[in-house]
Amino acid sequence: MLMTERLKGANSVVEKFGRIFLVATLFAIVSVVLTACGGGTSSNSSSGGMDPNETAATVNGKAIKNEEVERVFKMQAQGQDARMSPLELANSRLQVLSGLIEQEVLFQKAEKEGVVPTDEEVTAELNKQKTQSGKSAEQLEKEMKDAGMDDATVRLQLKKTIAIQKLFDKITGKIEPPKDNEIEKFYEGNKEAFVKKKGVKLAAIVIDPANSGEGDVTVDQASAMARGDEIVKQLQAGADFASVAREKSEDQSRFQGGDLGYASEEDLRQTFPGDVVEALMNPKTEIGKLFITRAQGKFFILKLQERSDRDEALTLESPGVRQQVTDALISAKKQLLQAAYQTIAMSEAKIDNMLARKIVANPNELSGARPAGIAAPANANSNANANAGAAPANANANSNADKANAAPNGNAKPAVNAAKPAANAAKK
Repeated sequence: MLMTERLKGANSVVEKFGRIFLVATLFAIVSVVLTACGGGTSSNSSSGGMDPNETAATVNGKAIKNEEVERVFKMQAQGQDARMSPLELANSRLQVLSGLIEQEVLFQKAEKEGVVPTDEEVTAELNKQKTQSGKSAEQLEKEMKDAGMDDATVRLQLKKTIAIQKLFDKITGKIEPPKDNEIEKFYEGNKEAFVKKKGVKLAAIVIDPANSGEGDVTVDQASAMARGDEIVKQLQAGADFASVAREKSEDQSRFQGGDLGYASEEDLRQTFPGDVVEALMNPKTEIGKLFITRAQGKFFILKLQERSDRDEALTLESPGVRQQVTDALISAKKQLLQAAYQTIAMSEAKIDNMLARKIVANPNELSGARPAGIAAPANANSNANANAGAAPANANANSNADKANAAPNGNAKPAVNAAKPAANAAKK
């Protein structure tokens, strides 16, 4: 998705009260397969001399094998591991293992609390993610194979993710909504964040000429243009925009009936051609008008739903603002509580990290570090933080963040980094 009703104001300030304690969720592992990582495994990279059947670490006696570490590492590296130095490879694998250890600690806690999902729940969530990926069964099977995963592995990872999310839901379930004076204090201290910039609210039907595999009816420019013409005729004949978007849009926004949310004029200029933006912002342009344009290699059929011609200071009584502050404060409290719980769980667990022991015991085997001043390969940073793909504990934190970032209509759109004031999302 190209736009979202984004928070900077409320959430950036709220982050002072609570931190996101793990960078990513285990859902990222599943999403790597279900939403096209395109990386797969690298046949050229070294496994660092690791025996796949050897134990990398134990958590309360439960073994984590090198094979699992390597699989997650390969998915995170996305083919760039062949360009990494031995030192970078060792660091990345150690970070992946740290994430897997945290995952196992929390999953064991979830088992004790009796919140492990049933097979039916796992199946339902897996089917949901497969549907949202927009890929055929053949595509998904191939990508899973390329990523070194089979259906059983994906199901197990998803089972752990759901279990940990349920665990955190249980832990944070007793958090009470902030009181009015807490909401008002936050608002008064951050009034500058609550400004709705001039801009528009859009819906879109997106047509992607790229061939995404079996079942894709738009595989090139010609077929995309033909489908666009067909859709425009449908709309001009009176078809409901949201219904057509749900049926024919090739973008995640289709699940919200094509709703892209509210975007400032500045955001629009970063996405769409200048003449389209000028037309959208023109006070003479009627609400409901359709625009056909191209951006980022895709065709967009845009529907103008709302326009604000000037910046507007919002109050707690403005639609959505009070709820948005409430959601953001609750999210921060949940993140802090989750972080505290995880700290306790990790301190109570009996962990033996054999991989770390080997590194300490053999410090001179880590040769080939990249000298200062030489650029790191693409994705090196993500590789160095490869625990992002293995760490599940942020599953609920991400869910909370989505809620906090959601517009009053409930459409949370995660594709764009939070960069704009909360108020941009607060009013439809």
